Amino acid sequence: MSLFSAKRIIACLGIWGLLAGSPLVANDVYQVLKTPVEGYKKVVPGKQLEFPKDHGMHPEYRIEWWYITANLKDEQGRDWGLQWTLFRQAMDAKPVVNGWGSNQLWMAHAAISAPDKHRFAERFARGGIGQAGVTVVGSPDQSQPNFEVWLDDWSWKAESANPFPSQLHFGVDDTEVNVQLSSDASWVLQGDQGFSQKSGQGQASYYYSQPKIQVQGDIVYQGQTLKVNGNAWLDREWSSQPLAESQQGWDWFSLHLNDGRSLMVFQLRQDSGDNWLSGSLVEVDGSSQSLSVTDIQLKVLERRTIILPEAGASPATKQVELPLRWEISLPKLGQRWEVEALSDNQWMGTQFPYWEGVVRVDGGRAGMGYMELTGYPLLN
Repeated sequence: MSLFSAKRIIACLGIWGLLAGSPLVANDVYQVLKTPVEGYKKVVPGKQLEFPKDHGMHPEYRIEWWYITANLKDEQGRDWGLQWTLFRQAMDAKPVVNGWGSNQLWMAHAAISAPDKHRFAERFARGGIGQAGVTVVGSPDQSQPNFEVWLDDWSWKAESANPFPSQLHFGVDDTEVNVQLSSDASWVLQGDQGFSQKSGQGQASYYYSQPKIQVQGDIVYQGQTLKVNGNAWLDREWSSQPLAESQQGWDWFSLHLNDGRSLMVFQLRQDSGDNWLSGSLVEVDGSSQSLSVTDIQLKVLERRTIILPEAGASPATKQVELPLRWEISLPKLGQRWEVEALSDNQWMGTQFPYWEGVVRVDGGRAGMGYMELTGYPLLN
């Protein structure tokens, strides 16, 4: 290991210790999303999102992410899933500092749901030294006007200040992804024109999506280059405190329906059981309508216990019970879908552990999508 690499690892572990508490991984690893910290800008209603500027980073807020999921098929008709996410976390509310004294931590997650198994990886980087970042589009001193998101050699690079068209590149274990992303659809502003309320206590984020992304490219898998194509979904959020203390975690769904529409719904699980629900339904022409708790019904149809892959067959094997089959209903619109995991074992055994993977809508007859489940306790 080089001195440079050692410095990087020590720096990242030190920051992560501050994030998760002491020891490095606290019992409630999502506490960082719940804890209020003074000095950061607050998310308030009425802000007008600006593009392409808001595709860049927002260091005056504590946390944000760039989140891509994709449902693909290869030439043999097999289903593939891709997830690639870059997270930014500010360590304090001071202006951005460059160099080794940077107050910005970057974390990236990547996952590939292949026909045989689910593969995932996680990387960390300290900001300010060129190893991770996001091009701040629209800056007057910006020498590179193109949108770009990267951590090491994992990258998402566009041909302009707009994120599309662009190329996504990353690798996990023996599998490498090189795909092109394109979209000319309008941005979907979630919640109230991008103000996405997360609780009745004031927690919120700025949140927009692009559900209509076309994907084509290659996956190098077990020494073979496979042609793939399909649809992707981009979520963008930034906040200073996205969760309330009374919230345990969330269940999130993004669905590409076969009739050309797109559906996103999520619920934040409250201790009281009175969960916070929100979402949007995007029509074929790109128009969208916001959905609230009075529009959405989520019902768990089946819970299943999975053995965590990193635990192996040791006597201390850990398990987790997860709701992997759901019913999503929009009663006012007379709509109902059954959503089920394509494969149970799509667990992300990262520092912030969660389940994220491909789902079928009505067995695949009505569409495909992605589901994310967080905050479920591990079982010994």
